[in-house]
Amino acid sequence: MAEPVAAIDCGTNSVRLLVTDGTRTLSRLMRITRLGQGVDATGRLDPDAVERTLEVLGEYRAEMDRLGATRVRMAATSASRDAANRHEFFERATTILGAEPELLSGEEEAQLSFRGATADLDPTDGPFVVVDIGGGSTEFAVGGTELEGAVSVDMGCVRLTEKYLHGDPPRPEELANALSIVGQHLADVQRLLPSVGAPSRFIGLAGTVTNVAAVEIGLATYDPEVIHHFVLSRDAVEDVFRTLATEAWADRIHNPGLERERADVIVGGCCVLVQIFRTFGFDECLVSESDILDGLAASLLDAG
Repeated sequence: MAEPVAAIDCGTNSVRLLVTDGTRTLSRLMRITRLGQGVDATGRLDPDAVERTLEVLGEYRAEMDRLGATRVRMAATSASRDAANRHEFFERATTILGAEPELLSGEEEAQLSFRGATADLDPTDGPFVVVDIGGGSTEFAVGGTELEGAVSVDMGCVRLTEKYLHGDPPRPEELANALSIVGQHLADVQRLLPSVGAPSRFIGLAGTVTNVAAVEIGLATYDPEVIHHFVLSRDAVEDVFRTLATEAWADRIHNPGLERERADVIVGGCCVLVQIFRTFGFDECLVSESDILDGLAASLLDAG
């Protein structure tokens, strides 16, 4: 049996851990720390957000030690890319983990997400469009048995919410503006990745997609086995978007399946998801629990 390895995805909204020996998932954890809070406006990591994130990294270090994982890759993504003071955060994270965080480009992030998401798919079901809707950025990766192209754009649930969605619930003109901005970004994606739309298979990753699926199912207690490879139809996504976008936060949090800590940014994420369906002509999305974490872990296992 291979020695366990650990992968950490430190994003704008959440910090996630995977510990695996290549055949079994030994631990998979997620905490929302909102590291990217205010980064779009200030260009700096907020001290409170840094402390929240470092506290979680300490918990993850303890989990790694408990399971005997000595090798770890920590990927730092959109919030860290945009922050002038990321080096201070990286130094403290390195002390906790014993490994330096890796500042991934958006394209590297997309490549790892593609590897993780397609590992358990039949290549004959492709080609695939793997989309990772994050807090500060969204990655698109296209390919079949091999990755053919990848692009990252600066739109995500936290960034859109902070910049455009200020009402509770968001005002119609705010929603229209956010959807328009997303549409502009997707036009860039279409230009850079002409094969991005249907008939390729749309694979959706990360918290926006999994939460929309959980709300559609009415999943009171989150169960990754129910969510993994659930097929989310375009009509269902439009339906959930209409519901969540017209509710105040105090009402929105009562939707079964919606994580309370995500309720303030889920509408921003939904703006990205629905506009992807509308722009690229997809009828459905295959929801995946396998993502960048699995890609990071696989790279460590490959190295032996």
